[in-house]
Amino acid sequence: MVDAELGNPVNEADGRIRLTVVGAGVMGIGIATLGVSRGLDVVLVDVDPAKAASAPGRVARELRLATLTGALDRDAPLGAVRATTSVDDAVFDDGVPADAVVEAVVENAAVKTRVLAALSHAVGPHVPIVTNTSSIPVDELAAGVPHPETVLGIHFMNPAYLVPTVEVVPGSRTSDAIRAGASALLARLGRTGVEVGDGPGFVTSRVSHRMINDAIKIVEEGRASAADVDLLMQNCLGHPLGPLRTADLIGLDNLADSLAVLFDRTGDDTFRPAGLLLAKVAAGDHGRKSGRGFYPY
Repeated sequence: MVDAELGNPVNEADGRIRLTVVGAGVMGIGIATLGVSRGLDVVLVDVDPAKAASAPGRVARELRLATLTGALDRDAPLGAVRATTSVDDAVFDDGVPADAVVEAVVENAAVKTRVLAALSHAVGPHVPIVTNTSSIPVDELAAGVPHPETVLGIHFMNPAYLVPTVEVVPGSRTSDAIRAGASALLARLGRTGVEVGDGPGFVTSRVSHRMINDAIKIVEEGRASAADVDLLMQNCLGHPLGPLRTADLIGLDNLADSLAVLFDRTGDDTFRPAGLLLAKVAAGDHGRKSGRGFYPY
């Protein structure tokens, strides 16, 4: 196990909430950073020992960035963070389960279902289990879980500590108690939840991923450079980053996975991942996290 503390831990009498985040990738680190910045104790779990070992340091770096961008008050009391490769270590403290568990692993239905099932077995029927899926229907994931009533989707955007609004996606079997628990968690995180209906891509991915895929196809066809596409979308249509810088921020591998889910679930050919996107993923150019995507970093 790898342990590190950030800030000033608060005891249970002070209303401490313990959050477990499964997956120490870009989204998992961002969600953990958000939790710590709001005074929650966070345990990160990742089966990759190297990712687990580096997770507290990565959270610390993100907290510094959050402070520099004004998203975090320098004097705000911070939570504690630790990382582990063990699910049991991640969800239990002296036999007491975490107050909520967030799954933030790769956008693959089989992997997510396996992780969610293990978490459901571990924590039982009363702890909210949140999936951060961006595209896979919640009901599809909950179908493979022992307690499907505990599963609910909350789609945090990247970076989670900067974007104040999230999609909240209850499944058809999500209980009222779990919905209330998720609402309480979002209130502690200072996030506004917008509840939407379940289905492939929900709202944000359904709309944005088609646009990003089309932008990639335009570059692939040689009609404009990535920089020119982004410039036009920023200055003519008010897109804050441009679709291709956004793709790099999402992670091109994550984007390709999400598009594949949308294509498989809807049959809409506009969601078929562009050839240029798949070529970049195959080459290891995954965007900001790898140092190169449509732009160098």
